[in-house]
Amino acid sequence: MADLLTHLLVPYVLLTIASWRVDWLDRTWVVVGMGGAAIPDMVKLNIVLDSNAVEAALGIPFTYAPLSSLGGVLLIGGVITMAFDRRHWSRVFGLVTFGGLTSLVLDGMRVYADGRASAYLYPFTNWRPPTPSLYVSSDPRVLVVALLIAGAVALLDRRQRSAV
Repeated sequence: MADLLTHLLVPYVLLTIASWRVDWLDRTWVVVGMGGAAIPDMVKLNIVLDSNAVEAALGIPFTYAPLSSLGGVLLIGGVITMAFDRRHWSRVFGLVTFGGLTSLVLDGMRVYADGRASAYLYPFTNWRPPTPSLYVSSDPRVLVVALLIAGAVALLDRRQRSAV
C-alpha cells in the first residue's frame, strides 16, 4: 500500500503546483489526476480476485499484467473518461493519463534484478528500458519523502489560496 500511496501523492504534488498557474486546474481536477495514478496498481486486484477466476467467468484467457502498462493506462483511462460528462472528456482523459504516466515513471525507477524495468510501453513495444534502480518499492523511506513533500505542497497551497 505504501507504493500505491506514493503513486497518488506524486501527481497530487505536481498537479497542485501546476494549479497555481492554470486557472481551471482546481482541487477537483487534481483528484481526477490522482485517480489515474492508481490505474497501473490495478494489477493488485489479483490479490482479491484471482485472474483464473476472471478467466473462467469470461471464458477467455485473462491476466491483469497489461493494466500496468501504457496500453492499460490508456484503455482504463478511456473507460473512466466516459463516466464523466462529454464536455469534460478531453480534460479528464488528459489528467487520468497524466496520473497513470507518473505512476509508470515511478515504477520504472525501481530496482529490478536484471536492471531492466517492466515492458511499460506495451502494447506498442515489449522493450524493457534500463532502470536507474533508485529504490525498492517496499522501502518506507520513499513513502516518508513523498509524504513530507506532499505536506509541504499542501501547506504552500493553503497559503497560496488564502492569499488570493
